[in-house]
Amino acid sequence: MREIRARTGLGRDRVYELLRGVPPPAWTRRPNAKDQLRARAIELRASGCSLSEIAARTGVAKSTASQWVRDVPLPAGDDAVRTRRKSHAKSMSEARWTAHRAARDAARADQHTAAVAAVGRLDDRDILLLGAAIYWCEGTKSKPWRRDDHLQLINSDPGLLAVFLLFLSTCGVDRSVPTYRVSIHETADADAATGWWAARLALPIDRFRRPTLKKHKPGTLRQNTGTDYHGCLVINVPRSRELYWRIEGMISELFRKSGGAGPENVDR
Repeated sequence: MREIRARTGLGRDRVYELLRGVPPPAWTRRPNAKDQLRARAIELRASGCSLSEIAARTGVAKSTASQWVRDVPLPAGDDAVRTRRKSHAKSMSEARWTAHRAARDAARADQHTAAVAAVGRLDDRDILLLGAAIYWCEGTKSKPWRRDDHLQLINSDPGLLAVFLLFLSTCGVDRSVPTYRVSIHETADADAATGWWAARLALPIDRFRRPTLKKHKPGTLRQNTGTDYHGCLVINVPRSRELYWRIEGMISELFRKSGGAGPENVDR
């Protein structure tokens, strides 16, 4: 710096500006302890040492050792060592998470037990309100521009559908009254799915209509495949206009009592 100023006559700030971004020549750098540790870490990594071993031998943090040797490949042909280290890392991770999973599962079981006690015995009023809410969330509804006052519900959850069928029974609609239809992808076994739904929900097989097959899109990464995939079940209740109006009325009152407006398509 002093020599440059002497030869050019420039001020300190000007010289700093000219040299900004220019790395200093190698001869100006003095070796220090960190450089020696870094070199040692690189040597150890090249010989096949793990990050833990490097950190222990050099006395630096494991994160620092990782930064120093991240571009240094392990020796070729050391597959057995890599496999052993991966297995060790996996076992260490499992050991750390085992206690956490056990505590989480215990807490979940406690919440389930408390929730079961909270449900208690269901009376007809509970079933009516629950069924109406399920239908308003999942069933087809009339629109101001298209009145279609009848019940049709589609879902893939057999538990939710069982609750809705209990609601229909409470309203005097036997399971032999609705028609049923499976909606499933064309790559699945529609006949097997129909039999599964009939057995799962104790439905009369003669009330099932032809399945609806959905086009398969090869580019879609679906997770609902395999033997556990049964598609959706469509429940269609004929001559259900008055029951639909009844659901509308219950939902409207529930909304009113909760401080919200009633359903938009309910005539006032």
